[in-house]
Amino acid sequence: MIRQVGFTLLLLALSASPATLAQQAGDRAPTQNLDTVRVKGERSESRGYRATTLRSSTRTATPLRDVPQSVSVITHAQIADQAMQSMSDVVRYVPGVTMGQGEGHRDAPTMRGVSSTADFFVNGMRDDAQYLRDVYNLERVEALKGANALAFGRGAGGGVLNRVTKEAQWMRTGDVSLEGGSFSHARGTFDVGNALSRRAAARLTGMAEHSASFRNAIALDRAGVNPSVAMLLGSTSLRLGFEHFQDRRTVDRGIPSFNGAPLAGATRTFFGNPDENRSRAFVRSGSAMVEHGAEGSVMVRSQLRFTDYDKSYQNTVPGSLIADGTQVTISAYRNDTRRRNLLSQTDLIAKRSTGPVRHVVLIGAEVARQATDNFRETGYFDGAATSVRAPIDAPTIGTPVTFRQSVTDADNSALVHVVSGYVQHQGELGAHWQSTLGLRWDRFAIDFDDHRSGATRSRTDALVSPSAGLVFKPIDALSAYGSYSISSLPSSGDQFSSLNATTETLAPERFTNREVGLKWDARRSLAVTVALFQLDRTNTRANDPNTPGRIVQTGAQRSRGGELGVTGDVTSRWKVAGGWAVQRATIRRATASAAAGATIPLVPYQMLSLWNRLQLQQRVGAALGVVHQGRMYAAIDNTVTLPAFTRWDGALYVDLSRQMRMQVNVENLLGTSYYATAHGNNNILPGAPRTVRMSLVASP
Repeated sequence: MIRQVGFTLLLLALSASPATLAQQAGDRAPTQNLDTVRVKGERSESRGYRATTLRSSTRTATPLRDVPQSVSVITHAQIADQAMQSMSDVVRYVPGVTMGQGEGHRDAPTMRGVSSTADFFVNGMRDDAQYLRDVYNLERVEALKGANALAFGRGAGGGVLNRVTKEAQWMRTGDVSLEGGSFSHARGTFDVGNALSRRAAARLTGMAEHSASFRNAIALDRAGVNPSVAMLLGSTSLRLGFEHFQDRRTVDRGIPSFNGAPLAGATRTFFGNPDENRSRAFVRSGSAMVEHGAEGSVMVRSQLRFTDYDKSYQNTVPGSLIADGTQVTISAYRNDTRRRNLLSQTDLIAKRSTGPVRHVVLIGAEVARQATDNFRETGYFDGAATSVRAPIDAPTIGTPVTFRQSVTDADNSALVHVVSGYVQHQGELGAHWQSTLGLRWDRFAIDFDDHRSGATRSRTDALVSPSAGLVFKPIDALSAYGSYSISSLPSSGDQFSSLNATTETLAPERFTNREVGLKWDARRSLAVTVALFQLDRTNTRANDPNTPGRIVQTGAQRSRGGELGVTGDVTSRWKVAGGWAVQRATIRRATASAAAGATIPLVPYQMLSLWNRLQLQQRVGAALGVVHQGRMYAAIDNTVTLPAFTRWDGALYVDLSRQMRMQVNVENLLGTSYYATAHGNNNILPGAPRTVRMSLVASP
């Protein structure tokens, strides 16, 4: 089956005729009004799977085939066709990206062997708190792979996920959808907007959902609303937005393992006390963006974003089974986090020509303040024991839990100040050569207060992040590129939740990405991409073999692999999205958590996906998708393996009238039994059985 789908991808890649290539080779786009091009692009991409331009990677509007790195863009059309509702849904058809179990309460992607909960962005601005995001207000999601510090700052070692929100436009939008389905699923969304005048426009998106799960005792309630306005004041535009999002759910820690595999026969079973497993997240954000000038000459863009994250969860957690497999150990804890982010970015973009060379120069600065409070408590069963054992045939318990601090629980606050400056030059020499050279400097300063011990620690790092890319275009439709980039992560980690006597002295980890690739517009609406990469992670912590208890930074990790992506319209009636990824991520030199040669968890050797949407008649469409994921390890000790699986999805689309359409999505058509992901050896998430969702969408 894998060979058949892989062969299909290759056929798509070879589907352009020589005549088409010849036409594209001689096609030199004439100079057009930039505003008109922008509006047409938005309308086209809203209906199709293929994106044509990208701003987040280079911070300038750049044709996607001229961006010297691997990027997967999931457009609004693909999000709607697949009835996506979470970031896990978004990355399902993105080659080389897996989503971790995230302890049942947070997004945790692994990209190129690097797991992170902080490499999320909204419209290019940091969104680094730990929660589960929705997609109700998104125009598209961009998965940028490899080290991305030049555009995004610290971290971003394996890649980033950038959410681009729907914004007020000078065109009418109007969609209201009601959705219901398996496991008591009920969801409604709306998206309405229009021009208020020639100089003002407004838009409002919203969502509410109440659902259960195929897993016992699981419930979810979430809601969000996102108004935005846009104003034109001569050559200056102003955009304002606000979002309130809340998520309440049962924390599902999954199932344990036994004898190196997920525990058999426990797909629906809840381990622990479901009454004690609760999570709530409130996210409130406000944003403002001002643009002055025109993209064809000199433009200044400035963004300001404030976000208040209020996150709390408590849970009972399954652990290891006892030796004979008859009982499971269950522990508990509670964690509260409050974070306030204030972020400011300003870019100056200038375009000039000197003889045959065209230049795009970017000069920018970023200032950020992030204040975080962490408070953790241990769970005591019946007010006394920190763990209990439950019989494996009845692991859902009702034992009450009292939460209070133990001597090792966190009670701290962190204050981070970041000042950044960056410069980038994009050069174009004639019709065939392009280059991108950039350098970013970050001053990352953290003050950490441990309220338990009274200790106050601080550290300041200067992070230098270069980036370089070279693109060769033998014809307009084909680009060959090579790139080199570096990112760094300070020793306080993704969430800067701990800074102790050891980590205070450690230098930042370093991520070095080398990549070559091809990007081919096989047709005007069909893009094929190929990338080969090597990502090295160095300066990781290791135990000193000569001095017990001493930490040294000699550990190293390497990820190597290749990706093939296909996105767009094969014909006017056939849309596709998917890809094939092959990668190895291993420990090269021993770290504090793994020996040399260990395989990084949640990195399958092979991933393959292909979504096909066919327009069968004028008012009837259908889709068929396949996802294959190779076997992978649940944890870095490589003792528990999640088996490989292949899953089929489908959909039916019927236009009932010009204003009403019906959509039915079926996930896991064949009812395949599989294990989707994990968070360690004993928090394994089973995949859902056949799941049906039906929606009605009204477009007044």
